[in-house]
Amino acid sequence: MDRIPVTSSNLASVGYEPTTQTLEIEFLNGSIYQYSGVPPSVYSDLMSASSHGSYLHQYVKKAGYSYRQVV
Repeated sequence: MDRIPVTSSNLASVGYEPTTQTLEIEFLNGSIYQYSGVPPSVYSDLMSASSHGSYLHQYVKKAGYSYRQVV
């Protein structure tokens, strides 16, 4: 999955696959996680958020989307 680099104190890049609604997050420590069932609006809002890390925590992690660690 192609990811877009972001400016963040915790995230390195973000990718999204709309057909499967999979959000992929690369953290600065090198780990990569995929979150399933994430609607396009959440991805769009994440990319336009003033703090990508805070948005991810509040609206993806706390929302309870299933995830798996890829790397």
